[in-house]
Amino acid sequence: MMTTTIPTWFEESQQRAQGVYDALAMPSRKDETWRFGNLKQLNFEGYTPEASSDISYKIPELPEGVICLPFEQAVEKHGELVQQYFMQREARLGSAKFTALHRANVKGGLFVYVPDNVKVDQPIEVSHVIAGARQIAFPHTLIVTGKNAEVSVLDRFASANEVDASLCIAVNDLIAGEGSKLSYCVIQELNLESRMIQVNGTEVGRDAHATAFTLNTGSKWARNEAISMMTGEGAHSDMLACSIPSGTQQYDQRTYQHHAAPHTNSDLLYKNTLYGTSRTVFSGLILVDEGAHYTDAYQTCRNLMMEDTAEANSMPGLEINADQVKCSHGSTSSSISDEEIFYLRARGISPQKARRLIANGFSVEAVDRIGNDRIEELVIAAIDRKFASI
Repeated sequence: MMTTTIPTWFEESQQRAQGVYDALAMPSRKDETWRFGNLKQLNFEGYTPEASSDISYKIPELPEGVICLPFEQAVEKHGELVQQYFMQREARLGSAKFTALHRANVKGGLFVYVPDNVKVDQPIEVSHVIAGARQIAFPHTLIVTGKNAEVSVLDRFASANEVDASLCIAVNDLIAGEGSKLSYCVIQELNLESRMIQVNGTEVGRDAHATAFTLNTGSKWARNEAISMMTGEGAHSDMLACSIPSGTQQYDQRTYQHHAAPHTNSDLLYKNTLYGTSRTVFSGLILVDEGAHYTDAYQTCRNLMMEDTAEANSMPGLEINADQVKCSHGSTSSSISDEEIFYLRARGISPQKARRLIANGFSVEAVDRIGNDRIEELVIAAIDRKFASI
């Protein structure tokens, strides 16, 4: 029987994290990072860490030097490399307690390291199928690109059935090295009894380009926290999301665009299409540090209200501490106009199909910016499944 060797640093890290989790208080209504949040969804009593999960990998032929391993194997075989990048930044958007719980129990996920000047042509795909009633999964994705490297990774989350209530607390670290291109995409299709907390941390180096995209169509409640930090001149970050809640689903989205170097760019586009009595929350901040001159940053959240009973809350914000910057933020909420429906009906399209076509087109703007044909096809297929179920 093969024996596994877990590095001492990792075991100690988990022990400390458990202590942090026990010491931190649960979020309250007084916390600005949980404003408009549904705190009732944070009751995890009776949930236990899952013994195992069904994770499958679709990994293309990889160039020499690329490391692509399940997370636990990477900790064992490349411990020093993992330690250098694993959860180096604190969660600052409200879920510090839950990221500590994740760190104490992390299991499953993927580690990808692409060395300098190496390009992985085809996307790496990971599918997480979460099984078991009242189980908590803690998958971790860690992606590191060296100088002028390139890679795309897709994480898909689904439930083994439609009845088991589970919880997924997923964390990912994305580190884009100088001049590299890193693309990361999440498709979340958990069943309507389950909940998810996803915390994304992105660090973008000099002249690097990082893209992070999230699609939410499943789960009864999902909390997404995304931080992108531009640490080198010429860094560019695209933060993209498409969410389609229906029924009583709720999606809570918090973002942070941190410009720590001059001549950096970030562009955030979140598109929400709401049906039924569903609810979304968006809270975003663009922070420009002192000395981060010539920053160019945009933040846009658009809500398409498909029914009058849906609710969208948006709170964009700016904090600028430098000169010669271009920063803007905005949020819109609107419904489909009678003129749009009339236009399509005049061309023989039924009102129901017309509304679906408009809603689908509304989502495509964010999807088109992923920049990978294979991943875009999978995202569009997931969007079509959602609209077909409504």
